[in-house]
Amino acid sequence: MKRLLVVSPHYHTFVKGQVEAVSKYFDEVNVLVHHNHLSEIAKYIPLPYFRHVEKFSKAYLVDKRNIPDNVRVHMVSTLYFTPDGKNLKLGDKLAKKFERFVRDNKIDFDLIHAHFTWPSGYAAVKLGKRFEVPTVITAHGYDVYDLPFRSDAWFEKIKFVLNSATHIITVSRSNFEIITSQLCIPGKNVSIIPNGFDSDLFNPSDKARARKKLALPQDKKILLNVGNLVPVKGHEHLIKAMVNVLKARKDVLLVIIGDGPLRDRLDDLVRKLGLDEYIKFVGSKPHHEIPLWMNGADVFVLPSLSEGNPTVMFEALGVGLPFVGTAVGGVPEIITSEDYGLLCPPADLECLAEKILIALDKDWNRERIRKYAEQFTWERVAEKVMGVYNGILKE
Repeated sequence: MKRLLVVSPHYHTFVKGQVEAVSKYFDEVNVLVHHNHLSEIAKYIPLPYFRHVEKFSKAYLVDKRNIPDNVRVHMVSTLYFTPDGKNLKLGDKLAKKFERFVRDNKIDFDLIHAHFTWPSGYAAVKLGKRFEVPTVITAHGYDVYDLPFRSDAWFEKIKFVLNSATHIITVSRSNFEIITSQLCIPGKNVSIIPNGFDSDLFNPSDKARARKKLALPQDKKILLNVGNLVPVKGHEHLIKAMVNVLKARKDVLLVIIGDGPLRDRLDDLVRKLGLDEYIKFVGSKPHHEIPLWMNGADVFVLPSLSEGNPTVMFEALGVGLPFVGTAVGGVPEIITSEDYGLLCPPADLECLAEKILIALDKDWNRERIRKYAEQFTWERVAEKVMGVYNGILKE
């Protein structure tokens, strides 16, 4: 009997997609998601930062739709006031909470897989040592290129996780280079497996019908962005680039899906630049609604300043939507041809505007884009992940 324990900060989007794809290879999968009681009062605090905190409340942490019968998701709650990425004590706290939960609920497992090096990865390797089972860590992005380099203390925490893991998966070649060269982990201990997308959910459909359902104009060129409104996602640069786009053509509407601490600031910027008619914030949307918005768009735009391997990129390609974005993280490893998208340096407003205009004029072969994306379905990703698992379990 093969049993998997997953440790993660959430159970939705890319974690849910990968876990449910690999679940078919296991008799039983248990998922531990850590939850902070503080997130439940966030909705009562009228400050932009707490709109971001609210996303970690019970209502948002777990996507319960269509969970396979052999997958059980457990929310393990605790209370802390310092955010995860600033809380050096959180890893040990969660390790103790998880161990108690596992013992109390008699959860058995042969292998642990954690998503993100901190705090899930740290807690997972502690569990692995305590229960004497192998541990796989997936390092996704900021937990590799940012977190370890904030201070010596953070460097030691992340080094401990990577040194303690039986094997490390990361989502891009750029992450691999950081792990092996700057964090000095042997390359043989690291596999590159990109993120993926749900091919049943993200597939092409009629643009006009999608726009009608969403009350979007039929006579505009629609740019779509999906992402949390936080500095690293580069929304300020995209909004400023729209000034140049609109100098060339006025039939453009930018739709931004997402929320976060920058919402008020970005609203003010749009008003200051006189772009109210051309930029529409629609707030956060459930993941299962994103394909409809993507099918209603002409071009997907992601102006991030840093990335690991963004799931929304694969989802956009999955519906045949061309991609315009920045050449950061694993993005240029996926957008390898101008048949699929166009790239520019981060924070380069002129280049971003130029690429958007080229993309709006280009006659894209959306069927070719979708065909290319098929190699990144969660089923394909799961096969590669299982290759890692099987190599470990046979040792």
